[in-house]
Amino acid sequence: MTKPLPYSEPLRLHQIGAGLNRTLEPTAEERARIAKSLDLVSLDSFTTELTVTPTVSGWRIDGRVKAELVQACGLTLEPVPDSINQTFLVNLTEQPYEPETDENGEIDLELEDDFPDVVEDGKIDLGQYAVEQLALTLNPFPRKEGAVFEQPPEPVELSPFAVLKSLKDDSKG
Repeated sequence: MTKPLPYSEPLRLHQIGAGLNRTLEPTAEERARIAKSLDLVSLDSFTTELTVTPTVSGWRIDGRVKAELVQACGLTLEPVPDSINQTFLVNLTEQPYEPETDENGEIDLELEDDFPDVVEDGKIDLGQYAVEQLALTLNPFPRKEGAVFEQPPEPVELSPFAVLKSLKDDSKG
């Protein structure tokens, strides 16, 4: 059983026409589900502006994610507020990319290769792309200002032999 998406705004391909503009603003309940799925303390505001346009090989989504959110500090777990205002671009196609293979049947991929996402069931879930782009812009290691990691002291030797040795030393005393 698949886990339900925290936010979904499906768009059927026939609705795009020559192009389409949408602004997505999840409700407070939807923002709470998104915050929970992204492990945020809170998601106070979240807006995504999207333009979907047809291309020669499929479709293109140009967008901007804006959000006011709070993450937990990775060291102290204290709240760390953050503002996000980021643009993004996603290419889509109905045909899955089939990489070329060499004479040995091996595929040569480069890190810079950016393959288009595959549209399934004739629809694009704009809400899913909005949440995905928000997740990609989050600070992976939020840290409250002034928070410093301090190395804990090295643990003392707690092997069974060390315990026996301390018992032997105590009996001599």
